[in-house]
Amino acid sequence: MLLKVLEFVGVVAFAASGSLVAVSKRLDFFGVCLIGVFTAIGGGVLRDVLLGITPPTSLNTWKFFTTALLTSIVVFFAHAAVRRLRREILVLDAVGMGLFASSGATIALDHGASSQAAMLIGATTAIGGGVLRDILVNEMPLLLHRDLYAIPALIGSTVVVAWSALGLNLNTGLVVGTVSASVLRLLALWRKWNLPAPRQVDDG
Repeated sequence: MLLKVLEFVGVVAFAASGSLVAVSKRLDFFGVCLIGVFTAIGGGVLRDVLLGITPPTSLNTWKFFTTALLTSIVVFFAHAAVRRLRREILVLDAVGMGLFASSGATIALDHGASSQAAMLIGATTAIGGGVLRDILVNEMPLLLHRDLYAIPALIGSTVVVAWSALGLNLNTGLVVGTVSASVLRLLALWRKWNLPAPRQVDDG
């Protein structure tokens, strides 16, 4: 039950953050809804495509899609009020990221993926929606040049895979992986941590 609640929290947070980006780009109603939905469920769709789950779970059931769509509609009409909750959305986004990374790895293992594949698919589940969002609004994906986002997601999925390899309870591993990824993401936001970038090269 808790897992389901957290999944919906993650979908709402991802849809809200994606919709706010769309609003800032001055997209129309359809564009805001499209970006919000893609951000929320895009990672899960990519996960299912990689695992050969057809049709993808998020498209085959109404709950996640409808939740993402309704959240996007709310943001479209009340974006000024939602924007004031930016800090809260970032926290929920971190929790959603950690949960999707861990659950993505768990689903991959359940479908017979290798340890390496499960780790990468778990991380893809967490970051895929954000990458699709940035591509659709013609931006360089944030995880490639600014945000410490992919590393926490990869750590969360790795914890789940390691937990499974040790023969420990996978539900506990799911919680530990989610907490590990979410806490690292929140610390990175708080401390403004980023991966090192190359020194500026003088072309002259």
